Amino acid sequence: MTDVPALVFDCDGVLADTERYGHLPAFNQTFAEFGLPVRWSEDEYAEKLLIGGGKERMASLLTPEFVAANGLPADPDGQRELLAQWHRRKTELYTAMVAAGRLPGRPGVARLVEEAAAAGWALAVASTSAEPSVRAVLEHVVGDERAADFTVLAGDVVPRKKPAPDIYLLALDRLGAEPDAVVVVEDSRNGLLAADGAGLRCLVTVNGYTEHEDFAEAALVVTALGDPDGEHTTVLANRSAARPGEWITLDDVAALLKEA
Repeated sequence: MTDVPALVFDCDGVLADTERYGHLPAFNQTFAEFGLPVRWSEDEYAEKLLIGGGKERMASLLTPEFVAANGLPADPDGQRELLAQWHRRKTELYTAMVAAGRLPGRPGVARLVEEAAAAGWALAVASTSAEPSVRAVLEHVVGDERAADFTVLAGDVVPRKKPAPDIYLLALDRLGAEPDAVVVVEDSRNGLLAADGAGLRCLVTVNGYTEHEDFAEAALVVTALGDPDGEHTTVLANRSAARPGEWITLDDVAALLKEA
C-alpha cells in the first residue's frame, strides 16, 4: 500500500454532462437504426439511470411482450448477442459525439485535475460505462497527455456495477491506496453508495438528473466544482472539515480526508 492520496472520478455527469447530451441521444439513435419502437424521453431516461450500465439499461427493454412484438430472440444467448450489437453501435455513436466536441467538460474538473497532478496525487476514473466511451470523455476534458496519467476502470471490469462497491474496491487495489487516502467524486446516489460501500469519502457534484437524490452519506455536496472565470460552486450539504469558497480547491478535497 502507498500513502499517496488519490482522487477518483466517476465519468458520466461528473467529467461532463454526458447523460442528457450524449448517452440519451445515442441510445435513441441506436434504437432507431435497429428499427425498435423506442424513444426514451428525458423523464424515462431519468428512471433508466437508476440501472447501472448501458447494456443493463437496454436489457430492461427485453420483456417477453416486447421480445414477441418485435420478433427478437427469446433465448438468453441470442439476447446477449443482440444486446452486444446494440451496445457496440451506441458506443460508436456516443464516442463520435465526444470527438466532435459536443460534450464540454463540467466546470472545475480540468482545473482540479491539474492541481491534484501538480501535488502528486494519484488519478483514476471508475465508471460503469464502456471503456472507449470513458476514455473519449476523459481525453476530451483533460487532454490526451493528462489522461495518460489516469488509471481507468470501466465497463464490465467488475461483475457487479454501482451501487455495489466492486469498482471502487478494484480501484483501491489497482492504485495500491488506503481507503482513508482516497476521495471519490460522484454525481448520483448509486455512485455514492458504491463509494461509501468501499469505505471511501465522497464529494458529490449534482446535475439535473440527480439534484433531488438523497446524498446523506456524502462528505460534501455541491452544484459544481466551479471555476474562477466560470460557474461558481454552491454548497448544498457539508459534513466535512472543508470550507469551500466559490470553487472547490485541492485543499478542500484534502480536508475531506481529515475526518476519514
